[in-house]
Amino acid sequence: MAGPAAGTPREPAVKQKVPREILAEASVWVSRLHGPDRSAEMERDFRAWQARSPVHRLAFERCTDAWINVGKIKVATAYDTVAAKNAARSGGGRQGARWWAAGAVSAGLLGVALFVGQNWWAQGAFRTEIGEQRAVILDDGSRMLLNTETEVRVSFDDRQRTVNVHGGEALFEVARELKRPFVVRVSGSEVVAVGTAFSVRYASPAASASRELTVTLIEGQVNVRRAAEVSADAVAPGKAVSMRAGERLRLGQGEGSAGAVPARVDRPNVDQVTAWKRNEAVFDATTLRDAVAEMNRYSRTKIVLLDGLNESGLRVSGLYRTGDNAGFAQAVAHLHGLKVRADGGRLELEKPQ
Repeated sequence: MAGPAAGTPREPAVKQKVPREILAEASVWVSRLHGPDRSAEMERDFRAWQARSPVHRLAFERCTDAWINVGKIKVATAYDTVAAKNAARSGGGRQGARWWAAGAVSAGLLGVALFVGQNWWAQGAFRTEIGEQRAVILDDGSRMLLNTETEVRVSFDDRQRTVNVHGGEALFEVARELKRPFVVRVSGSEVVAVGTAFSVRYASPAASASRELTVTLIEGQVNVRRAAEVSADAVAPGKAVSMRAGERLRLGQGEGSAGAVPARVDRPNVDQVTAWKRNEAVFDATTLRDAVAEMNRYSRTKIVLLDGLNESGLRVSGLYRTGDNAGFAQAVAHLHGLKVRADGGRLELEKPQ
């Protein structure tokens, strides 16, 4: 089924009626996929469930919105409360009650969820603000998870499924369609897939002093190639690169002609690269400058390095909560004997006097 195309009038999908039974099932899937027992087998079962109809996909998107928008609610506590009530009512075992309690809790959250930017949805465009994440189910069943400060536009037709990334970071779980490839276009590059999972991160000129494109392949296979038409300041490989699961492709600005740059491929810790899905940032002997830059992506309270700390060579390791710049600054200060000072809405890290 074709996705929303620019210029095509369409009733926002949020107004479509979804049966309560499907909403309950979707709520269970949201809970399971965000839980500690997520597995490849679970993801395959989920994709089969959402492929049943567009209504299934819409239900999952609504429940995901609710989950994200009210993430501060203590769901674990609610599990036990609802599970106890269901078990008493049905006489069933605690395990089954706990399973459906997840659905009851998430479905209950729908009442306070708010679908933001309906006009963007109608136009096939989606964006997130600083510190925000958003999950979107596309009309073909593909799933798109947008990280902080990301903007994309979706355009499907009978021959190709296209997503243009204008900046930020997104993870794609692509529904398999052999006759209609899934193409992510970003800064003169095209990532071409059929059915796979991969992430794309692009530091746009508006967000960074230099452009950099990173593609991380989680499963399956993709090809990264230059688009037919590229600008002189594009970030695109000189020749096509075929990637395998677990590989990361990095393209940086500044070398080559007409936007063609050398491709660097490595095999990172994929769980670390995609830690942002869990609202985490993982550092392994990362320079202080780079760690601060990463944390600043998720917070309007920026950390600023003084006294030459940008070039100090200090390193940071560990797991930190994205959006908690105050906690990160305090931890780094304790680690390296620095001082933290709040000034003008920002956090300054400096050497002690």
